Amino acid sequence: MIDIRYFRFIFSFIMALCMSFVISGVLTYINLGLVDGFVKIWLKGYAKAFVIAYPTLLVLTPFVTKLAKMICIDKSKVK
Repeated sequence: MIDIRYFRFIFSFIMALCMSFVISGVLTYINLGLVDGFVKIWLKGYAKAFVIAYPTLLVLTPFVTKLAKMICIDKSKVK
């Protein structure tokens, strides 16, 4: 297994894989419909999307985490 120190990188990698897969598929379908070669076109878009998604997640995750913590309240700690 991979050491917990690398959690941020592994989490971002898996999240980027999943999100870019879904979004590229949906956008390919919206833009082209089910055309011949759909899967090939989708996978090309997926590869390009992942290259952008992974570093974006690495950069944005700490900021989004802080923002979410500012917005949310842990009611178990409020008296």
